[in-house]
Amino acid sequence: IKREKGERGDRGTSGKAGVDGPPGLRGVTGPKGSKGDTGAPGDPCKIQQSSFSVGRRKALHSADYYQALIFDTVFVNLGEHFNMFKGKFYCFVPGVYFFNVNIHTWNFKETYLHLMHNERQQVILYTQPSDRSIMQSQSVMLSLELNDEVWVRLYKRQRDNAIYSDDVDVYITFNGHLVAPKV
Repeated sequence: IKREKGERGDRGTSGKAGVDGPPGLRGVTGPKGSKGDTGAPGDPCKIQQSSFSVGRRKALHSADYYQALIFDTVFVNLGEHFNMFKGKFYCFVPGVYFFNVNIHTWNFKETYLHLMHNERQQVILYTQPSDRSIMQSQSVMLSLELNDEVWVRLYKRQRDNAIYSDDVDVYITFNGHLVAPKV
């Protein structure tokens, strides 16, 4: 007589592991995997950065034919690459940099500035005397080598040359940052 199949019983205990066999042949190389996550940042001493943002709270009338613009307020000075006493940025990381200078003109005064790369003028910021003051800006990108200097120079001609500011607000700023380090 044929009977119905019974229920499955409980699993028994495992037996002893057998002896390892010899290693098999190397298989076929599989497909390339997907790109992994970005790693942690490297040593901060090796990351190439350079940036500064400085301002001036005091007005200035140029007394000399050429005069470096000195700043008295620091917003950012990463690595201390901007020398506040000389009013100059010194390149410690060669590469391409972006620079920007912003000033407020003085009523009835001429404003004549050069953005300097070492001892060569690169761009000019100029306004003629007027009965109203305005904000002016100039920007440039420069390729710098180690120890190059970038600074702002007042250039006095026949007329009074001046930039406006006061002790409360910052009307004069000079900014720069590394865009791409030299490869």
